[in-house]
Amino acid sequence: MRHVYECPVRWADLDLLGHVNNVIYIDYLQEARIDMLLTHAPDSRANDLAEGVVVVAHDVQFLVPLTFRSHPVKVDTWVTEVKAATFTLAYEVYDETPEGRVVYLRAKSVLTPFVFAEERPRRISADEREVLTRFLGEDPLQVTPERTPARRVSGGHYPLRVRFSDVDAYGHVNNVKYFEYFQEGRIGYMANLWGGGEDYPQVSVVLAQMDVEYVRPIMFRSQPYDVHSWVSKVGRSSFVVESEILDGDEVLSRARVVMVTFDPTTQKAAPAPEIARQVLLRELEA
Repeated sequence: MRHVYECPVRWADLDLLGHVNNVIYIDYLQEARIDMLLTHAPDSRANDLAEGVVVVAHDVQFLVPLTFRSHPVKVDTWVTEVKAATFTLAYEVYDETPEGRVVYLRAKSVLTPFVFAEERPRRISADEREVLTRFLGEDPLQVTPERTPARRVSGGHYPLRVRFSDVDAYGHVNNVKYFEYFQEGRIGYMANLWGGGEDYPQVSVVLAQMDVEYVRPIMFRSQPYDVHSWVSKVGRSSFVVESEILDGDEVLSRARVVMVTFDPTTQKAAPAPEIARQVLLRELEA
């Protein structure tokens, strides 16, 4: 069984290309997840799962750009796996049109019930398991690509300052904000690589895939954390950027992002200008 949630698309959700920003999609998924577990779950036994979980990982595939419109977009949510202390939710963001189903995004999240007062995970109860298994379905993303060993490259460092508004009542940074942090670090890195002056060609990119692993909670503090990014793969019209958020030597979160060079006029993938591609290739050897 799938749960269907209708999510409004706001003008403020759009990026410079007029597409819903990748960070905003994660907000849509969070809204759909809470709506499934809290508002429309079969009974109140799912309340703790809606309000007392932490995200272990997100895997997200961006398929077709979603643009602004007055009617909401639909989000299907269902369960693909239930273990002793974790469960996995799958999502599909889509429209039903006369021509058929248009899917903008597929994703899955691994979550674990958490006792915030004691700062520890807990096992899934029998009642919670019974609720979750009512929503069991297939995994939309069968394979998660392997990440490469971390590297430190010139221009790949970004000092991350956590805002007080980023944290929840327990002082943890919300899982959606991690996508924003990685985006900030990635934009700074790409600006350092491709900021070649007025004669440098403009390069538009969109996200095709983003996978985030949550290792340790990020807490509010005045000192910045460190984000390190590096290029790990380069194709003709796509490349991969990997990143880490660190507190000293301790890894707090990891991300892998597949970027596609994009023609804003045709709204389709297009090969990167050769000068930009050569810069990316040199980063593989940095």
